[in-house]
Amino acid sequence: MAKKELDWSNIGFTYIPTDYRYVSNFKDGKWDDGEITTDTRVVLSEDSGVLHYAQECFEGLKAYETKDGKIVTFRPDLNASRMLDSAARLEMPQFPADRFLKAVEEVVAANKDWVPPYGSGATLYIRPVMFATGNVIGVKPADEYQFRIFCTPVGPYFKGGAKPIVVKISDFDRAAPHGTGNIKAGLNYAMSLHAIVKAHEEGFAENVYLDAESRTYIEETGGANIIFVTKEGGLVVPQSHTDSILPSITRRSIVQVARDILHLNVEERPVKLSEVENFVEMGLCGTAAVISPVGKINDHGKEICFASGMDEMGPVIKKLYDTLTGIQMGSVEGPEGWIHEICEA
Repeated sequence: MAKKELDWSNIGFTYIPTDYRYVSNFKDGKWDDGEITTDTRVVLSEDSGVLHYAQECFEGLKAYETKDGKIVTFRPDLNASRMLDSAARLEMPQFPADRFLKAVEEVVAANKDWVPPYGSGATLYIRPVMFATGNVIGVKPADEYQFRIFCTPVGPYFKGGAKPIVVKISDFDRAAPHGTGNIKAGLNYAMSLHAIVKAHEEGFAENVYLDAESRTYIEETGGANIIFVTKEGGLVVPQSHTDSILPSITRRSIVQVARDILHLNVEERPVKLSEVENFVEMGLCGTAAVISPVGKINDHGKEICFASGMDEMGPVIKKLYDTLTGIQMGSVEGPEGWIHEICEA
């Protein structure tokens, strides 16, 4: 076998079907053994629970080819753990963490020729998803589910480098207090679609959501957590009073990199919108882009401009970005257990 003949340096961040995916079904109170399949189709009854009551959750992680020719993933145990939490909150059966990890290994190994070569800037995006397949009419949990993992090669989230973006303070709410904001459920993202379309129409890259209770605290964007840098070079990470921010694996890794490797002062606390103008850098962090630098926020016509400017990443965020991506690609030594080796490239 050999690498697929793709223009790896120029593929976009879009779905390209690969050869294999993993599927396991839950029926009669248990998960079946699961299998690797070539079938891309999902066949559902018109009365499946996912279509009516949005019983669905998902994860996102990547596989990389490292400098020394290994295919690895980054902290997949945290994806497995977060999916357990999402399933429990949505009254779905939990797919065991050990089986989650084994399924990731199997589907990536089966699609190893789709893993982009080291240095191309591309990666293999892995999408585990679970949804209700059982029939329901009344509002209640379904009794049958499917767990599936597919993957697709994707290019870098930013073409030509990570240029700072402009975001806006949204008038919409992303998640209710004590709702589902802290799990990775599709319904949370559905709620953000109208708001992001509006933001794009107005010329902004993303929305910054405030807490729905008081609308005074920074929470996150539609698809990423937020980080700030102080004038003293410290890191400030917004927390929620009402547990409505998704526990991003990238954000948690950035915090550990900042504290333990770069030896920065790190604060994880609620952050008021009124204090944002005191920060010098801002970033959005998530699996897709790792860290997206923000140059300014538009708050209903008032611009909050960061000292890092609109031309390039600020120095602290760049150091965080370079260190974390270096760990992921194998050129920087990371904490034990962060890199999960799957096979030889």
